[in-house]
Amino acid sequence: MFDQQVTFVYTHDLGASAEFYGETLGLSCVLDQGACRIFQTSPDGFIGICHCSTERPSSPAGIIITLVSDDVDGWYDRLTSKGVRFDTPPAENPKFNIYHCFLKDPDGYQIEIQQFLDAAWPKPGKRT
Repeated sequence: MFDQQVTFVYTHDLGASAEFYGETLGLSCVLDQGACRIFQTSPDGFIGICHCSTERPSSPAGIIITLVSDDVDGWYDRLTSKGVRFDTPPAENPKFNIYHCFLKDPDGYQIEIQQFLDAAWPKPGKRT
């Protein structure tokens, strides 16, 4: 098993994306590398936002950044109060036994805030 996980995505406007992940979502920036900023999503999970280039373009198609929480409705309410527009409000998805909602970041990356309703899903801090 790995110790930590980082997902990197690329942006045309690092300032706007850093503000979105840091101020709007309230994530802590744990490392500022100049062209990349890494935000902590959970004790061992991170998302890196990097300025795009010809070698690393911003390419949100087909990517979903899923943030798991038992408080989907609370996140929806908090972010809506900050002016965030959601693509879909919280709803149950019986096919996958989840409760979730969708929004987009400033570069169009789809963000899903999701709660697993299946008791088999490992709880935070529990390693398998």
